[in-house]
Amino acid sequence: MTVYVDDMNATFGRMKMCHMFADSTEELLRMADKIGVQRKWIQKAGTTREHFDICLSKRARAVGMGAVEISYPGDVAELMRKRKAAVPGVQP
Repeated sequence: MTVYVDDMNATFGRMKMCHMFADSTEELLRMADKIGVQRKWIQKAGTTREHFDICLSKRARAVGMGAVEISYPGDVAELMRKRKAAVPGVQP
């Protein structure tokens, strides 16, 4: 199982943000707990697009705890294709 963080670097107020994904909801929530992100901020919960939007300081903490760095949008699009392909009845 793996947690992923991309390099989106989008502006949200004064912060720069990116996405954090994982191979399972449990692993995503566990990493959110470890890096201090509240579970209530999960996005698209229960879908193939489930993720957290996290600031760059949280991204650095996640990487320090073993998260894999991926590129946006290319690697993220590939991850989403793989997730959709793994769900019966969902078009990739």
